[in-house]
Amino acid sequence: MQANPAPGQTAIADPAPVPGFWAPRRIVLALIAVALVSWSVASLNWTWLANPKYQVLLLQGAWNTTWILVVTMVLGMLLAIPLGLAQAVGPWWLATPAHAFCGLIRGTPLLLQLWLLYYGLGSLFPSIPWIRESDLWPILRQAWPYAVLALTLSVAGYEGEVMRGAFKGVPHGQLESAKAMGMPRFTIFRRIWLPQALQRVLPTLGGETVLTLKATPLVATITVVDIYAVSSRIRQDTFVVYEPLLLLAVVYMAIAGLIVLLFRWLEARVPQKTA
Repeated sequence: MQANPAPGQTAIADPAPVPGFWAPRRIVLALIAVALVSWSVASLNWTWLANPKYQVLLLQGAWNTTWILVVTMVLGMLLAIPLGLAQAVGPWWLATPAHAFCGLIRGTPLLLQLWLLYYGLGSLFPSIPWIRESDLWPILRQAWPYAVLALTLSVAGYEGEVMRGAFKGVPHGQLESAKAMGMPRFTIFRRIWLPQALQRVLPTLGGETVLTLKATPLVATITVVDIYAVSSRIRQDTFVVYEPLLLLAVVYMAIAGLIVLLFRWLEARVPQKTA
């Protein structure tokens, strides 16, 4: 109920109610989704899913896609933080290479980077005797290290630029106050600067994680068995075209949905600070 305004004051309308989960548009979308799923189950050929070989391959592909995504995001952010810091406040001999790296990664296709690492760098290692004789050769001869490296560098290049803006966006007065109180520089960075910068990039980081997920099918081009590669193999073996692709889309949508929920949970738990 709206209270009467005092003399000389303008009445402020009550905020519009936020639609709940059972909003009409959501009910309609849910009914459409149920109808599509029911039609797909009843009309399409899903007999190949009963084959234990394909069940194992699907689980293996989903696992490979998931762990590659997690590892590349963690390693990419560990590189993006110093890249962003170097661009924000670093001396020119650190800022210039960081700018050049981010510009190179953002300006070239990920597929090109992946092929240069795998077919370029990977093809040189067999001709180097001390690498072939080292303990790392059983790992370097496989395809997944180059896939992880390419995706990691891609995340670092994009998020390094985002972190640059996040570091510059932290109020300078807080840093000066902490310095005036005698707080060491690393402590200022660890307790004030980095947490606030990460808080600012959480929404962007969630979107970058989803984009990286959608980029993982590129690793199938260098023989890494991810969920996309498994879908292609099933289509080649069974000559069933649409059903493996529909299942692939469902898997990607499920993983992307979990990523969105995870970052929304993180954003809700991180206290919002105002400048």
